[in-house]
This record gives sequence, structure tokens and C-alpha cells, in this order.
Amino acid sequence: MATTNDLKNGMVLNLDGQLWSVVNFQHVKPGKGGAFVRTTLKNVLSGKVVDKTFNAGTKVDTANVDRREMTYLYQDGSDYIFMDGDTFDQITVPGETVGVAAKYMLENSTATVATHDGVPLYVELPASVELVIEHTDPGIQGDRSTGGTKPAQLETGAEVQVPLFVTTGEKVKVDTRDGRYLGRVSG
Repeated sequence: MATTNDLKNGMVLNLDGQLWSVVNFQHVKPGKGGAFVRTTLKNVLSGKVVDKTFNAGTKVDTANVDRREMTYLYQDGSDYIFMDGDTFDQITVPGETVGVAAKYMLENSTATVATHDGVPLYVELPASVELVIEHTDPGIQGDRSTGGTKPAQLETGAEVQVPLFVTTGEKVKVDTRDGRYLGRVSG
């Protein structure tokens, strides 16, 4: 248990049996009346974002969320198998929980897996990853109808828009949050 005065960004609260992550909070002390805390909360499982206001000092139930660096081993049907590098314990994470992160994960890559009472909540990748382009058509000089970009398929199967000069076999940096091309990786 904690109070709304103890809130921090990233803290996970258990409200009415659902887990909510604190995205933002603001303590407000108006001239009249009692102080209150305005929060923006994100549902850990569904991703839904809501604004909620609490009276200052209100008791809130915090959830114990265990975030660990794990290695993605392999896909088993629609599930993904991760291994804890310290204990070598393996955990099965359902495809729905992995979500769009699956488009940017290679076997043996590292990700943060968050669990609550042994149940996987979400998988968090680094802000950007480096992947090889498996296929892209050659860029045609003078083709500016697409704003100077073309589709490219990454080694994970994800598709991203890349500049015309990028070729098949090159390693590129991709933003895992929105799938944007961030640049070529040399060497």
C-alpha cells in the first residue's frame, strides 16, 4: 500500500483488480478546498489510457511488477519463449502479450519482460534495434512520388519504409515504438 503522495512515473497500481501504470502525475493544491493528484494511467494489459483524479493522501494499492532483462530464445506456435540470464529459468509469453515487439525480435536478442505474480504483462524492447534488410526493390532515380522512400522487408519479416539508396543486405537501425527507419549501420 502507498498513498497518492508517493506516486512516481512507471509505478504500477492495482485498481479494482486491474493493473495500471502511472504515465504522468501532478500534485495540485488549489486556493480553496483540499489538494488532489491528477494522474494519467495506462492499463498494463490493454494499453488503454485514462485520466484519473485522486484526493491527496488517498491510499492506493501498488502492484509488485518484476521487470527483468531476458533473452528471446524461440517462437513456439503463437507463444514466445524467453530465458532469464541469471537463473536460466524459461518463461512462455503469449503472442498477444508480446504484441508488435515481435516484429523487431531476433532469436537471442535481449528484451525486458515484466511479470506480476508470475504472469507476463508486457515485453519492452530497446528504443531501437539493428536489423538486416532481407529484400527491397532497387530505388529508381527520379522516382519522387513516394517522397524518396520505398518498402523494405527486414529479417524479422517486418516491413519499413527506407530511403531509395538503401539496398538488400544492408543493416539498418529501426525505432521499435513506431517502426521508423533511423539510419544505416556501418560495418
